[in-house]
Amino acid sequence: MKAAVLSSFGQPLTLTEVARPAPGPDDVLLQVLACGVCHSDLHVADGDQPALKAATKPALIPGHEVVGRVVECGANVSGLKVGDRVGVAWNHSTCGQCEPCLQGLENLCRRAVITGVMVDGGYAEYMTARASHALPIPDALSDEQAAPLFCAGLTVYRALKRSAVRAGQRVAVFGVGGLGHLAVQMAKAWGATVIALDVDPAKLALARELGASETYAANSPDDLKALRKAGNADVAVVTSAAKAAYDTALKTLRPGGTLAVAGLPSEPLSFPALALVGLEATIVAASVGTREDMRAVLDMAAQGQLRCLTELQPLEEVNAVLERMRRGQIQGRVVLRCCAGH
Repeated sequence: MKAAVLSSFGQPLTLTEVARPAPGPDDVLLQVLACGVCHSDLHVADGDQPALKAATKPALIPGHEVVGRVVECGANVSGLKVGDRVGVAWNHSTCGQCEPCLQGLENLCRRAVITGVMVDGGYAEYMTARASHALPIPDALSDEQAAPLFCAGLTVYRALKRSAVRAGQRVAVFGVGGLGHLAVQMAKAWGATVIALDVDPAKLALARELGASETYAANSPDDLKALRKAGNADVAVVTSAAKAAYDTALKTLRPGGTLAVAGLPSEPLSFPALALVGLEATIVAASVGTREDMRAVLDMAAQGQLRCLTELQPLEEVNAVLERMRRGQIQGRVVLRCCAGH
């Protein structure tokens, strides 16, 4: 089968033929219909996040926003059958026995196996997935609409949920990219007044189209002053991978506000203690999400509350897509078509 393989960190992926995997007894074999390209895939390919780099298997096939069709089931699989359309997210599997799992925090499982990092992912024509973590996709969603929900949608849902967003609050979304354009729609669906910040005027225009009531250029002192005059934000969700976005976000919080960490800069984050104390600010973080969270995201999308802005590309263009992502030239989410003839 055709696959894009990470042979060396910091180098282009190798497009090559590899053996089609065989499912284990608890797994399903999927024909990959679509796979979103996530900024985390760029971190994996570049090897610039030490924890991810240490966990990455040799000759890895990346990709963790996967929609596939079941073509074979392992001997122990129940609940799925050949022909089912399912999605696969960041967590390939969780143990169900560690303290986080028993507390309902399976996304923090101490023995989690990560799709497209520790096991091969969806940048290929076929992949295996743990049946217990492959979730059926509503018929109302196309392959390309569903794929980005399995990381981008899930992460921002978790960030907003952990921020306890409620109707009437002012929610600022920093970065209107693959995650941010979905965060704008989710916060709007939950009844918040949505504020969008980005350095790209086209992305701010997109935010307005998706329901943002206010938009500001994140790199304009005048715009940030106007945001303060308008009342700042109860919640600031940072989906950008730029450290500067976090520095700005803290300054836009109202007293008692919440800063949600969803984007992953390569540099460490730091915040002045006096600023945090002066606001009694809360910092929360979202580590992707649980299967329960994922089902809620799929429900929102099936009800028409979420629309992924997608760009379809063939698997052969994956290196060009990653390079555009490095340069900040992607609007919404690129989704790869991986299986020939589909």
